[in-house]
Amino acid sequence: MNQYFSKEGLEKLKDELKHRLEVQRPEIAVRIKEAKELGDLSENAEYDAAKDVQASNEGRIEEIKSILENAVIIESADGSGIVRVGSSVKVDSKNGAQTFVIVGAVESDPAAGFISNESPLGAAFLGHKKGDKIEVKTPKGIMEYKMLEVK
Repeated sequence: MNQYFSKEGLEKLKDELKHRLEVQRPEIAVRIKEAKELGDLSENAEYDAAKDVQASNEGRIEEIKSILENAVIIESADGSGIVRVGSSVKVDSKNGAQTFVIVGAVESDPAAGFISNESPLGAAFLGHKKGDKIEVKTPKGIMEYKMLEVK
């Protein structure tokens, strides 16, 4: 399944992968080596802790590689006025006017107004344009939104 990213978001993920491979992996290897030198591995808490950190780091490396294989960069707005991944959407509801940016799931941060295209709200906005009214089923019940602006 495609994972949608802004250019900046994709670069952050690539930077994280590089850091994990080039900085964290060698640091962990040194920790494991030092812990082995302490003696009996069966009762060596330092060794166990270092191996746990290594497993976590390697798991995240594989996860990032998998995400990058399916990464799609969100192009800038196409001027069509239709909501798509990458669009900034200003809506009005009973909660007042709000602005959201539709992003891929990996970059979502609802508190900051970045909602996933896979979330109920993000998915409901996709394909609509200025002036449309949309009803979205949320945990708090049906919410109605009017599209005020699409960039």
